[in-house]
Amino acid sequence: MVSSQHEAMHRLFQHDPGTFARAFRALGLPFPEPLEVVLLSTDLTEPAPVERRADTVLRVTSARGPFLLLVEAQSKHDPTRPAAWAYYIAFLYAKYVLPIVLLVVCQDRITASWARGPLPIGMPQWTSLSVHPLVLGPHNVPAVTDVAIAESDIPLATLSAITHAKDQCASAILETLAAALRSLGGTQEHNIFAELTEMGLGDNPAAADIWRKLMALDLAFYRSETSNRLRAEGREQGREQGREQGHEAGVVEERVAAILRTLAHREVEVPEAARLRISTCPNRDTLADWADRAYTITRVDELFTDEP
Repeated sequence: MVSSQHEAMHRLFQHDPGTFARAFRALGLPFPEPLEVVLLSTDLTEPAPVERRADTVLRVTSARGPFLLLVEAQSKHDPTRPAAWAYYIAFLYAKYVLPIVLLVVCQDRITASWARGPLPIGMPQWTSLSVHPLVLGPHNVPAVTDVAIAESDIPLATLSAITHAKDQCASAILETLAAALRSLGGTQEHNIFAELTEMGLGDNPAAADIWRKLMALDLAFYRSETSNRLRAEGREQGREQGREQGHEAGVVEERVAAILRTLAHREVEVPEAARLRISTCPNRDTLADWADRAYTITRVDELFTDEP
């Protein structure tokens, strides 16, 4: 079964294939600047009934000629992977007759140290084949804590957040990424990278909790039109009561919008009756509870559990 971290990693490279090039530049690695990057089929199955699939395969065109980039996400030491990677490399070389770079992305230094290899295949006294991956992980991916840098390259900042999820600097990186995502203004790109980050954090509960709280604040950041109008009316009237009512209504509007946006983003179906119940709820505390639940539920009726 593919883990959420695994899925997030190759979806990140598929969504923005240029991510690897920017990561290589940041590390000063001697790879040519891509002129074109094309996503290829990851199906490496032969006619015999043995199905094999890589995570991501990219065909990169540079001034020095084309090459293939095979991207694999690895969460732990696995003695079966060198043979699988060797198969992928041999199959792709036979099919495309192009140079191949195997890129392995890790979330911890122990796994990264193992994955760097070289990983020999053959007799102890004679290696028939050696797999030598290029590894990205917390040991060499920069910790992006500058908002301006993160804004200039959201995919690389996302990769930084995922690979450093277990480090002490994880909180600062996640806060930087959240601030950078605000510059996207709640667009589809914002949602894509917010979701990829959440998936990539996977079983790192501390980092995942920080990210959920940051995203809850971001959802409140995108205020509804009605909320802004009520605030403006309260200020124009100059009455304390008007300001209090406008503020209260604004909080309610924001929380309703946050709940519906989170459910839509997570593709949880919301029937009209449930939508009406959420939209007409006047209790800000109840809405706050629903907003927290919206991050984890799979059916909208779970939102209303434990109510009197």
